[in-house]
Amino acid sequence: MHGNGATSSYERFAEEVHRLAGERRAVVLAHNYELPWIQDVADHVGDSLALSRIAARSDAEVIVFCGVHFMAETAKILSPDKTVLLPVLEAGCSLAETVTAEDVRAYRAEHPGAFVVSYVNTSAAVKAESDLCCTSANAVEVVASLPEDAEILFLPDFFLGEHVARESGRHLDLWMGECHVHAAIEPRSLVEKVKANPKATLFIHPECGCTSTALHLLDRGELPAERTRVLSTGAMVEAARELGGGSALVATETGILHQLERANPEGHFTAVNPGAVCRYMKMTTPERLLQALTDLVHPIEVEEGIRRRAERAVQAMIAIGSPSAAGE
Repeated sequence: MHGNGATSSYERFAEEVHRLAGERRAVVLAHNYELPWIQDVADHVGDSLALSRIAARSDAEVIVFCGVHFMAETAKILSPDKTVLLPVLEAGCSLAETVTAEDVRAYRAEHPGAFVVSYVNTSAAVKAESDLCCTSANAVEVVASLPEDAEILFLPDFFLGEHVARESGRHLDLWMGECHVHAAIEPRSLVEKVKANPKATLFIHPECGCTSTALHLLDRGELPAERTRVLSTGAMVEAARELGGGSALVATETGILHQLERANPEGHFTAVNPGAVCRYMKMTTPERLLQALTDLVHPIEVEEGIRRRAERAVQAMIAIGSPSAAGE
């Protein structure tokens, strides 16, 4: 896991993290896309919403969220009485930044009576303007729970929205937002990798630019139906455990490969696009994590009125989906 000379350095780092976390009564959470050392030292690794729910149940006084800004906000929404720290305040999200609360209010003004479903990858302010939140794992279920004749705005990810519309059979007004990393995982890369690895299983995240094309190819028999799976990152980890010694082509941010390999050391996992790296997710270095624990830097606050409205949208989603469905 930590090769040639790095083991002792990692162990010293991990020892210091655990010592500081104990002193601060802190729990360290890391998203699946974080650097390997950050994933390995964390108390819990997973999808952002699942981690936020773990934080809410924890008796820790301090939550150190190794991820991006909207994730720490979500943890604060669900844990208002706890200190939530984001080690790198500049760690943003290109997808979350494509839509604002003002955008949602403008849509509602033009579409009175419409429902707004927002992906968990949004700011607290956007969640507060929404009727329900969703994750990539339960978005179809959330949309299906709404009245059949409802007008629905799905935001902010266009590719995930397309997937949900196709799977649910519902018409959705789609916000034209995208994750720049997932959008760059395009059909040609997927087709080329499949030709080179004809026996591999496909793990495709629904935010990817290749998702729609992949499903069209699947319909035409050009992709292996029995081995093509559109999955959230959390579901990818579960699927990896069932792969045995087989191989999988993985269409999402490359940080997930570390978790897949941990879940199944016998499996073989290859990124569809090795360049699919989120620079925001790599901002939390060991040094920045240690600084956060040492100095309790970058506490995240959410104005109480916004927090309560955002929490209603998150809890409305949780009431529909099962706890195991949480995850981007």
